[in-house]
Amino acid sequence: MSDQTNQAAPRPPVAKRVPVRTQRHGRSFVDDYAWMRAENWREVMRDPSLLPQDIREHLEAENSYTNAMMANETPLIDKLFAEMKGRIKEDDSTVPSPDGTFAYYTRYRAGGNYPIFARKRWDAQKRETLGEEQILIDGDKEGEGQDYFQIGAIAHSPDHRYIAWAVDYSGSEFFEIRIRDLATGEDLGERLSDSAGGIAWAADSRTFFWTKRDEKQRPSMVYRHAIGDDASVDAKVYQEDDPGYFVSVGKTESERFITIEAHDHSTSEVYIIPAARPLDEPHLIAARKQGVEYDISDRGGQFYILTNAGDAVDFKIMTAPVTAPQPENWRPWIDERDGVLVLGQHLFADYHVRLERVDGLPRIVIRKFEDESEHDLALDEEAYSLGLGGSLEFDTHVMRFSYASPSTPDQVFDYDMSTRERRLLKTRIVPSGHKSTDYVTRRIFANAEDGARVPVTILHHKDTPIDGSAAVFLYGYGSYGITIPADFRTSRLSLVDRGFVYAIAHVRGGMSKGYRWYLDGKLEKKKNTFTDFLVAADALVEQGYAAPGRIIACGGSAGGLLVGASVNMAPQKFAGVIAAVPFVDVLNTMSDADLPLTPPEWPEWGNPIEDADAAEWISAYSPYENIRLTPYPSILATAGLSDPRVTYWEPAKWVAKLRATTTGHEPILFRINMEAGHGGASGRWDSLKETAFEFAFALKVVGLDKPANADAAPVENDEAPASADDGGAAAASDAAPSTAAADAGAPLETAQDAADEAAPTGSESSDIARSDDAQP
Repeated sequence: MSDQTNQAAPRPPVAKRVPVRTQRHGRSFVDDYAWMRAENWREVMRDPSLLPQDIREHLEAENSYTNAMMANETPLIDKLFAEMKGRIKEDDSTVPSPDGTFAYYTRYRAGGNYPIFARKRWDAQKRETLGEEQILIDGDKEGEGQDYFQIGAIAHSPDHRYIAWAVDYSGSEFFEIRIRDLATGEDLGERLSDSAGGIAWAADSRTFFWTKRDEKQRPSMVYRHAIGDDASVDAKVYQEDDPGYFVSVGKTESERFITIEAHDHSTSEVYIIPAARPLDEPHLIAARKQGVEYDISDRGGQFYILTNAGDAVDFKIMTAPVTAPQPENWRPWIDERDGVLVLGQHLFADYHVRLERVDGLPRIVIRKFEDESEHDLALDEEAYSLGLGGSLEFDTHVMRFSYASPSTPDQVFDYDMSTRERRLLKTRIVPSGHKSTDYVTRRIFANAEDGARVPVTILHHKDTPIDGSAAVFLYGYGSYGITIPADFRTSRLSLVDRGFVYAIAHVRGGMSKGYRWYLDGKLEKKKNTFTDFLVAADALVEQGYAAPGRIIACGGSAGGLLVGASVNMAPQKFAGVIAAVPFVDVLNTMSDADLPLTPPEWPEWGNPIEDADAAEWISAYSPYENIRLTPYPSILATAGLSDPRVTYWEPAKWVAKLRATTTGHEPILFRINMEAGHGGASGRWDSLKETAFEFAFALKVVGLDKPANADAAPVENDEAPASADDGGAAAASDAAPSTAAADAGAPLETAQDAADEAAPTGSESSDIARSDDAQP
C-alpha cells in the first residue's frame, strides 16, 4: 500500500517529542512520547470529554490522516460492510436454555444494533417453549441515544422474579448494576456503581453477590446486596489486598454454592458460601499456593476439583467431601494423562462432562457417576472448534454442545447422555448463502528451530490456487494460555472469496498442544511466541499457500504484541500489519504498578520493577523499545480512548515512534475510537463497520479488491436450519481451562470479535458474561 504521491497527498501528524528519561536496573531509557498519557487518565476512562486538549488534538489528527489515506477505499469499505451484514441473519436468536419453568434466550430484531434478552415458558416433557415471549431487557431501547452501550452481565433470580443486569456507557468497564422486577418490567430504585460485572444470586432470590472495582479499577471486592436496600448498606464479604489478584463471583452447577475466586494468571484461591445461607462467612477451600490453580464443582456431598496441584501440568480432577474440602482430603478421581489437557468440567446430577484437548483438537468426554463408564463424542474434520454451553439445568440427562469449523457454520446439539442420541437444534443461517464445499479447511505444521511443531489452521476457497501466488491473512494471539479455536466466522469469507488464504498460527503462549505449550511461551520464554509466528509465515510460503512478501499479519490486544514484536524482528516477511488495540508498550506498562492490570499481569510477563532479569527479557522484545531503522510495511493500529486493558497511549506512542523511525515509505495509520474501550464499537453494526475498514486496509495492501464471485448469484445454504425456536450454538468454544487463565474476554481478531460477528449463535445462559478479568 504505497503512500499517495501527488501534491495533495495527506501528510501524517508529526508528534512532538518531549524526552522523559528513566533508569531501570542500571539501564537508561528515553521515551519521547510519554506526554500522550494524560495525567488524569482515570477520569478520562469514566468521562472521555476530560481528555487534555493537546492530546485530543493529536488523536483527532491521527484519525483525520487515516480517514484521508483510506478515502479512496470508501466504496470498498461499504461493499465489505454490505457483504458481511448480508451474511448475518438480522433477526437471529439463540437456542432457548431451559431453567425450571422458563427458557431464556437472546435475540436481535431486524435492523437492531443491540441484543434483546427474553424468555418463554418451558415444557420440560416435550422440551419445547410455550406461549408468548416476555422481553426482559431490550438492548435497542436501553441503548438508544448512547454513544456507547454494553450489557456486561445479566442474571435471573432462582424464582425467576428478578433480573440483575450490569451496563457500561463508556467502554471503561465500570458497570452499573440494576435490578428489574419482571412482574412490572421496571427497574427498582437501587443502583450499584463501579461494578466489574460479576453477579451471583443466593437461593432466597432476594440476595445476590457482586464484584466491585477499587479506585485503581481492579475487581478486588465482593459485596452482598439485598433487594430494597440502598447500595451504601451493602456488606463487603471479601476484600483482596494483593494488587496482583483479581476477584470474581460465580455459582456451582448444582446451585448449592456461591463461589468467590481470587486469581492471577498462574494461581487461584476459592471461597464458598452456601447459596441457602447467604449471611454465612466465606469458607476457604484451599489457600493460594504460587503456581497452583484449581476450580470447583459439586455433586452429592463431594467437590470435584480441577487442578494442576502436584505438578499435574495438563490438569487432573480430584474429589473432596463438602464437609472437609481441605487439600489433605483431596483424592484422585481422574489422573493427569500425558498429552491430554483437561480444559474444563461441567457436572450434572448423574453425569460428569469434561472438555479436553488432544493433539491440538478438542473432545468432549462423558462419565457416568453410577459406574464411572466413559464415552466421547467423535468428530472428523482436520480442524474444528467444540464447546459446552447453554446448560442451566442440573438434574437432566441432556447436555448441550456446539460444533463448527472454519468452513462449517456453527451447529448446536442437544445430546442425551443416557441414550447417546444427538439432536441438531440449529445450524447458523447465512442469509446471502454459503456452501461449505466451496471452502477448504486444512491444518499444517511449521517447524520451529528448537524442534517444536507449530499448528497452523488454514481456510481458503476451493478455487484459490495453492501455487505460491496467493496472499495470506495470518492471525495470531499466543498469551494467557488462550487457544484460538478453529471456528466459523462469516466476515472472513470477504477475504477468502477475494483470494486470500486465511490462516491461524497456534503459537506457544496458548494451549493448543497442552499446558506446557503455554508455559513455553511466557516469561523468559516469551520470544517463542514471536518466532513461532515467523516460522508459521515461512511454512505458508514454503508449502505454496503464500507468496513471499504478501502476508498480512493480524493480532489484537496481546496478539498486537505478537505482531508488533514479529514485525520488528522480520519486517520483510509482511506486506502489512493490523494491530487491534495492541499491547505494544510492555516495558513501561509492566513497570507502572498504578495501572489497573499491571500487578495481575506480572506472572505472565515478569515484574521489571523488582526483577532485573524480567526487565532484560521484556526490553529485548517489547515492540515500542525495539523499533529500529529499517523499512516497515504498511501498518494499521487501532485503539479505544476509554480502554482500561490496553490504554490508548500505547498504540498512539507506538505509531508515532514507528513513523519517526521507519526508513520506508509505506503508510503507518492509527485509528482511535474516541467513544469506546477495548472491544471497539458496542453495537453489532458499528462493530462490523470497523471490521470492514480493517479488511479494506488488508485488501488494499495486497491489491485484492474484488471477490471472485462478486457477480454471481447468491449461493444456497447447504446447512438446513433446525427447529428449537431458531436458536444458536453453544457459547463456550474450545477455550482455556477456567483454572488455567484468568481471562474472561476473548482475544480480539479485528473489530469483529467485540460483537461476535453480530450473530447470536450461542445457547444463552442468563449469566451472559463476566468482566472481572485480568488480561490486556
